[in-house]
Amino acid sequence: MASAIGSRVESVRNSLLLRSSLNFMRPFCSSSSSTSSAVSSAQKPKKSKRKKKNLFEVAQFLPNWGIGYHMAKCHWNEVSYEITKLNLYKDGRHGKAWGLAYKNGLPIADAPKKISGVHKRCWKYLPNVVKASESSTNSTSPTDIDLKVETEAS
Repeated sequence: MASAIGSRVESVRNSLLLRSSLNFMRPFCSSSSSTSSAVSSAQKPKKSKRKKKNLFEVAQFLPNWGIGYHMAKCHWNEVSYEITKLNLYKDGRHGKAWGLAYKNGLPIADAPKKISGVHKRCWKYLPNVVKASESSTNSTSPTDIDLKVETEAS
Protein backbone atom coordinates (compact mmCIF):
# COMPACT_ATOMS: atom_id res chain seq x y z
CA MET A 1 0.00 0.00 0.00
CA ALA A 2 2.74 2.44 0.97
CA SER A 3 4.78 1.53 -2.10
CA ALA A 4 1.76 2.25 -4.34
CA ILE A 5 1.33 5.70 -2.81
CA GLY A 6 5.04 6.41 -3.14
CA SER A 7 5.09 5.41 -6.80
CA ARG A 8 2.01 7.54 -7.44
CA VAL A 9 3.67 10.61 -5.85
CA GLU A 10 6.79 9.98 -7.91
CA SER A 11 4.80 9.75 -11.17
CA VAL A 12 3.00 13.03 -10.38
CA ARG A 13 6.34 14.76 -9.76
CA ASN A 14 7.70 13.47 -13.07
CA SER A 15 4.63 14.62 -15.00
CA LEU A 16 4.83 18.10 -13.43
CA LEU A 17 8.50 18.32 -14.33
CA LEU A 18 7.75 17.23 -17.90
CA ARG A 19 4.93 19.77 -18.25
CA SER A 20 7.02 22.65 -16.94
CA SER A 21 9.86 21.80 -19.31
CA LEU A 22 7.42 21.61 -22.26
CA ASN A 23 5.89 24.93 -21.31
CA PHE A 24 9.36 26.44 -21.19
CA MET A 25 10.17 25.16 -24.70
CA ARG A 26 6.83 26.13 -26.29
CA PRO A 27 7.70 29.77 -27.22
CA PHE A 28 10.85 28.63 -29.01
CA CYS A 29 9.13 25.93 -31.05
CA SER A 30 5.98 27.73 -32.17
CA SER A 31 4.95 27.58 -35.81
CA SER A 32 4.62 30.64 -38.04
CA SER A 33 0.80 30.35 -38.26
CA SER A 34 0.36 30.71 -34.51
CA THR A 35 2.69 33.72 -34.39
CA SER A 36 0.83 35.45 -37.20
CA SER A 37 -2.49 34.91 -35.40
CA ALA A 38 -0.95 36.22 -32.19
CA VAL A 39 0.29 39.34 -33.98
CA SER A 40 -3.06 39.94 -35.68
CA SER A 41 -4.92 39.59 -32.37
CA ALA A 42 -2.49 42.04 -30.77
CA GLN A 43 -3.14 44.58 -33.53
CA LYS A 44 -6.95 44.35 -33.24
CA PRO A 45 -7.99 45.19 -29.69
CA LYS A 46 -11.38 43.82 -28.69
CA LYS A 47 -14.13 46.40 -28.66
CA SER A 48 -16.15 46.05 -25.50
CA LYS A 49 -19.82 46.46 -26.27
CA ARG A 50 -21.42 48.72 -23.70
CA LYS A 51 -24.49 47.18 -22.12
CA LYS A 52 -27.54 49.38 -22.59
CA LYS A 53 -29.72 50.22 -19.61
CA ASN A 54 -33.37 49.81 -18.77
CA LEU A 55 -35.43 52.78 -17.58
CA PHE A 56 -34.74 52.20 -13.87
CA GLU A 57 -30.98 51.87 -14.35
CA VAL A 58 -30.98 55.22 -16.16
CA ALA A 59 -33.24 56.90 -13.59
CA GLN A 60 -31.33 55.78 -10.50
CA PHE A 61 -28.57 58.34 -11.08
CA LEU A 62 -30.95 61.27 -11.56
CA PRO A 63 -32.28 63.32 -8.64
CA ASN A 64 -35.47 61.90 -7.11
CA TRP A 65 -35.12 58.78 -9.31
CA GLY A 66 -35.81 60.77 -12.47
CA ILE A 67 -39.28 62.00 -11.60
CA GLY A 68 -39.93 65.10 -13.71
CA TYR A 69 -37.15 64.27 -16.21
CA HIS A 70 -37.60 63.22 -19.83
CA MET A 71 -36.53 59.79 -21.06
CA ALA A 72 -36.92 58.02 -24.36
CA LYS A 73 -35.99 54.78 -26.03
CA CYS A 74 -32.83 55.01 -28.13
CA HIS A 75 -34.62 54.38 -31.41
CA TRP A 76 -37.43 56.92 -30.82
CA ASN A 77 -37.31 60.23 -32.68
CA GLU A 78 -39.10 63.27 -31.23
CA VAL A 79 -40.99 61.11 -28.69
CA SER A 80 -40.29 61.01 -24.95
CA TYR A 81 -41.88 60.49 -21.56
CA GLU A 82 -41.77 62.82 -18.59
CA ILE A 83 -41.61 60.45 -15.63
CA THR A 84 -44.36 61.16 -13.08
CA LYS A 85 -44.43 58.03 -10.91
CA LEU A 86 -42.21 55.02 -10.25
CA ASN A 87 -43.09 51.83 -8.45
CA LEU A 88 -39.78 50.06 -7.77
CA TYR A 89 -39.30 46.47 -6.76
CA LYS A 90 -36.81 45.64 -4.01
CA ASP A 91 -33.77 45.22 -6.27
CA GLY A 92 -34.16 48.73 -7.72
CA ARG A 93 -33.75 47.54 -11.31
CA HIS A 94 -37.31 46.48 -11.98
CA GLY A 95 -40.74 47.91 -11.43
CA LYS A 96 -43.45 49.97 -13.09
CA ALA A 97 -43.39 53.54 -14.37
CA TRP A 98 -45.93 56.15 -15.38
CA GLY A 99 -45.39 59.34 -17.33
CA LEU A 100 -46.68 62.00 -19.67
CA ALA A 101 -46.04 61.27 -23.34
CA TYR A 102 -44.48 64.07 -25.41
CA LYS A 103 -44.11 64.37 -29.16
CA ASN A 104 -42.07 67.18 -30.69
CA GLY A 105 -41.85 68.80 -27.24
CA LEU A 106 -45.63 69.02 -26.78
CA PRO A 107 -47.65 66.78 -24.46
CA ILE A 108 -49.81 64.21 -26.24
CA ALA A 109 -52.22 63.69 -23.34
CA ASP A 110 -52.98 65.46 -20.08
CA ALA A 111 -53.12 62.36 -17.88
CA PRO A 112 -50.09 60.16 -17.18
CA LYS A 113 -50.16 56.66 -18.59
CA LYS A 114 -48.26 53.49 -17.76
CA ILE A 115 -45.04 53.28 -19.76
CA SER A 116 -44.58 50.01 -21.62
CA GLY A 117 -41.21 48.38 -22.21
CA VAL A 118 -39.48 49.80 -19.13
CA HIS A 119 -37.41 46.61 -18.66
CA LYS A 120 -36.03 46.62 -22.19
CA ARG A 121 -32.42 47.73 -22.41
CA CYS A 122 -32.74 50.69 -24.74
CA TRP A 123 -33.51 53.76 -22.58
CA LYS A 124 -31.70 57.09 -22.53
CA TYR A 125 -31.99 60.34 -20.59
CA LEU A 126 -32.76 63.47 -22.59
CA PRO A 127 -30.82 66.31 -20.92
CA ASN A 128 -31.81 69.03 -23.40
CA VAL A 129 -35.52 68.88 -22.53
CA VAL A 130 -36.46 71.37 -19.79
CA LYS A 131 -38.19 69.96 -16.72
CA ALA A 132 -41.77 71.12 -16.11
CA SER A 133 -40.90 72.62 -12.70
CA GLU A 134 -38.01 74.60 -14.20
CA SER A 135 -40.13 75.91 -17.05
CA SER A 136 -42.79 77.20 -14.65
CA THR A 137 -40.18 79.12 -12.62
CA ASN A 138 -38.62 80.49 -15.81
CA SER A 139 -41.96 81.70 -17.14
CA THR A 140 -41.75 84.79 -14.92
CA SER A 141 -38.92 86.53 -16.70
CA PRO A 142 -37.21 89.64 -15.28
CA THR A 143 -39.14 91.88 -17.69
CA ASP A 144 -42.43 90.56 -16.29
CA ILE A 145 -41.25 91.36 -12.77
CA ASP A 146 -40.23 94.90 -13.84
CA LEU A 147 -43.69 95.47 -15.32
CA LYS A 148 -45.32 94.33 -12.09
CA VAL A 149 -43.13 96.68 -10.06
CA GLU A 150 -43.91 99.62 -12.37
CA THR A 151 -47.66 99.02 -12.12
CA GLU A 152 -47.47 98.82 -8.33
CA ALA A 153 -45.48 102.09 -8.19
CA SER A 154 -48.05 103.95 -10.30
